[in-house]
Parts: sequence; C-alpha cells; structure tokens
Amino acid sequence: MRVSEWIELAVKLDVEGLEWYAGFIEMADENNWGIFRRQVESHGKTIPMMCCSPDFTHPDAAFRANEIAKQKKWIDMTFALGGSYCRVLSGQKRPALSIDEGVALAAECIEACLPYAHDHGITLILENHYKDDFWEYPEFAQKLDIFCKLVDRIGHPNFGVNYDPSNTYLAGEDPIELLKKVSHRVVTMHASDRYLKEGTIEDLRKEEGGAQGYAKRLSHGEIGKGLNDYDAIFTELKQAGFNGWISIEDGVDGMDQLERSVAFLRKKMLQYWPAK
Repeated sequence: MRVSEWIELAVKLDVEGLEWYAGFIEMADENNWGIFRRQVESHGKTIPMMCCSPDFTHPDAAFRANEIAKQKKWIDMTFALGGSYCRVLSGQKRPALSIDEGVALAAECIEACLPYAHDHGITLILENHYKDDFWEYPEFAQKLDIFCKLVDRIGHPNFGVNYDPSNTYLAGEDPIELLKKVSHRVVTMHASDRYLKEGTIEDLRKEEGGAQGYAKRLSHGEIGKGLNDYDAIFTELKQAGFNGWISIEDGVDGMDQLERSVAFLRKKMLQYWPAK
C-alpha cells in the first residue's frame, strides 16, 4: 500500500491525527515529507507523533554515534511533518550488557539528542517497548525496574514517556503497576489491547522475558476486548494530569475492527476528559 492510500483510509476515521512511521519506504525521499504533510492537513488532521527505533546500547561508540545521527534525522522528519513527539528506545538487551552499563549508554545517547530536539520543539518519548522487528534481542529497558531507572536518569523538559499497556504483558508484568510509577512522566500513549489465545497470564509470565518473539499465546485484539483495564489506566492518567495524544494500535483484522476501537476510545476519553 502506498502511504497516500493509507492516509486516505485513515482520515475517514474519527481521529485528529495520524501517527507516523519513520520506516515508511517512501519517507526515504525527503521531497515526500511536505507532500504527505499537506495531504494529511488537507483533511483537517495533523501528524503529531513519529515512531522510530534507535539502538543506543551497542558496545561500539561509532555505532552509537550513527544511531544518534539517525535519531536527529528522525527529529528533522518529525519537524517537517509538523509533529511534536518523536519516539526513542533504549536499545537491544545484549547478553554481555550489565544493567548499569545499559542505562548509562542509553541515557547518554538520548541526552545527546535532546538539545537538537529542543531546538526543533520536539519532545522525545521513551516507550516501554518489547522488540523492534529488525532486532536480534529484546528491548534493554523492557522490564519495569530498568525502564524506571532510565526514565529517572533523564530530567529534561523535552523528554517524557510513551506508555503502552500491552507491552508490559510481553515483559510478564502488570501494566497498572508500571503506569503508577511513571504516570507523572507520561506525555503520550499507545492504546492497544491483547488477548490470550491459550493458557493463562501466569503461563505467559513463566515464559522467558514474558515472550520469545511476540508470544504465540498472546495476540493483538480489538481495543476494549482484551486484557487491558482502560478504566484503571485512564483513572491513573487523569489523576496524573495527562492531557496528551493517545495513538491507536489496531486494525490487524481490517478497518471495521479499527473503527470499533476508535469508537471505544472516544467513549472512554469523553468519560474521563469530558471537555475534550
């Protein structure tokens, strides 16, 4: 599917914006950036968030420097599209990497990008992620304790958390427990849902790291029909003063499913943020 075709499908939904993926093939041509922005904005929508996956925990300094350069290019991309939020990750959980070393490397690289983000009016958002599709190893900061250490290490106004409740299941952990620890730093959210195709949550938690690959017993599902407790999630976010973008991760089974997920989130958002 061409990006322009995807835009025309997405703008028909009851949403205000389209989260972008830095890896769209057509984004390799910078001439397309303005074209896509104008197409989206012609429908009264915006492109608020960029999804990208830097690997900041590699032991080689030259590799990390290249990842920093890539992140700055993604900041340029976000800025050109009119966005305000650009995702960062920690990097891969390589076997020889200690927790302290990994936190230090990831924090150093993110902090190296923050002045550039600030100059462009972009906030870098660290997601509690599982694993990029092109990575050999899972996310270094997948687990709650490591993620919180990294978040606490970085105190910059252009840095925050992109909270994804479903990824905590892949870590074998409780999404509400994580949220309560970082809700004061959450500036954006990925709304998604997962359901168990087989077994129990305890079976899932017994699997190494929560999952090898994306756990076979766990599948994407329609939002509001899976494991996540959106009343508990939105209650905590509301209490923390959250008032940011909620990006929908769904549509695995087509546009009809995606429309139902949009409707569910609209209803919940009006319940907790009635003025929105």
